[in-house]
Amino acid sequence: MSVAEQMTEAPVLDQSEGYVTEDGRKIGAVVMEMKNITLRFGGVVAIKDISFDIREGEIRAIIGPNGAGKSSMLNVISGFYIPQEGEILYKGSKRPQMKPYEVARQGIARTFQNIALFEGMTVLDNVMTGRLNHMKTGMFQQALWKGKAEREEVENREVVEKVIDFLEIQNIRKTPVARLPYGLKKRVELARALAAEPSLLLLDEPMAGMNVEEKEDMSRFILDVNDEFGTTIALIEHDMGVVMDLSDRVVVMDYGKKIGDGTPDEVRNNQDVIDAYLGVAHD
Repeated sequence: MSVAEQMTEAPVLDQSEGYVTEDGRKIGAVVMEMKNITLRFGGVVAIKDISFDIREGEIRAIIGPNGAGKSSMLNVISGFYIPQEGEILYKGSKRPQMKPYEVARQGIARTFQNIALFEGMTVLDNVMTGRLNHMKTGMFQQALWKGKAEREEVENREVVEKVIDFLEIQNIRKTPVARLPYGLKKRVELARALAAEPSLLLLDEPMAGMNVEEKEDMSRFILDVNDEFGTTIALIEHDMGVVMDLSDRVVVMDYGKKIGDGTPDEVRNNQDVIDAYLGVAHD
């Protein structure tokens, strides 16, 4: 068998440099590593001694039954929760305790399982809030809207308009978010996260509550974000069809523990994962 045939048959792992996907995409080195993370809420252990990594340019899924600790893990990554044990390495350096806004300044953005938009504001204004970390002028300068503040506003507006065009929501840009159907609200939330120009994007159940057509659209946008922007993505999702189609690697949690980690094929054929979550192997 030739090298080319081997590369298309399965991902070729290299612990230092990354790996090549089945479709020939080059995944880079580790950008984030979770090492022996344990998170407790009083006497309840939400996450127990879990380790895994996220590599540059990949789509990394975190799956498991309800209550497995998936959202807690995403909250640890984004700085909402501070684990009692373990450490996080980001771009090769140990990350100190950080507040969410400090994590965001490192180039990490996220969406939420429960939509967290400003309902009374327009789509455009909601997406503009994703640029806050890129705005350097003070409130006084912004109020006067002169010189540097005006130039900064124009520059940030250009980025936002590109994101709006990319996600095909131009026709609702002036619409108050409260008037939008659920599926479009999820897309607006994705737009706000993308407006921050993240290097790592965290998606908490991006398909939740969507119909088939909306899921297809969101899946396409996630793949396009990864492909066109080179954005590394970590996502939580219950739709196993979506997970298996989108993800390069999957980590599986159950009752706060890691029970599986690997490619979609490896995970779907892992007996522990089948017993705890999938029920049957997915063809």
